Amino acid sequence: MAQKFPGLDSAALQRLISDVPVAHVAFVENSQPVVLPIAIAYDRGSILLHGSTGSRWLRLIAGGTAVSLAVTALDGLVVARSAFESSMHYRSAVLFGSCAEVAPSEQEQALDLLTDALIPNRVGEVRRPHSKELAATLVVRMTVAEWTYKLSDGWPDDPPEDVQSSTWAGVLPRTARYERADPAPDLRSDADLPASVRALLGD
Repeated sequence: MAQKFPGLDSAALQRLISDVPVAHVAFVENSQPVVLPIAIAYDRGSILLHGSTGSRWLRLIAGGTAVSLAVTALDGLVVARSAFESSMHYRSAVLFGSCAEVAPSEQEQALDLLTDALIPNRVGEVRRPHSKELAATLVVRMTVAEWTYKLSDGWPDDPPEDVQSSTWAGVLPRTARYERADPAPDLRSDADLPASVRALLGD
């Protein structure tokens, strides 16, 4: 399935961004293509990105240069009776647009959204950022002009002669999860595991 619309008005696309909070942003710098991984969050029809104010490439895209952003979730393997027909279950999107720096009055709210995109409900468990930390952080908003979304979720499409063979075929669903919470070496003995982390662990 592929779609091309202005803005982010697809629930499937929003779910993909929620499930995969790390994307790859691509742009051209000095006639050279560049692609970099970055944490993202969905916000009111646009995409938030952030990094250090010392990041040259982040300052470049904040200036409005054209960018594309790719997000992919691997949901399983399609095991066919031949290597040719084997494939993957996946959801993917490529977004095209440009970025601008988030206004200082909106910076904290944007950072809260980015934090909760990685660890839902974490913002309420941690201290507020210091002014020095805010000054060291650049948040940009990507306005999406166009996007494509693709979904692959079928069974093996083996030809009749392969179906008659005794070779196993099927689908291996893939689920990403967090396995455990390793405490920091300098953690105080009275520090309890927070609710946000317990939720990610499925407790």
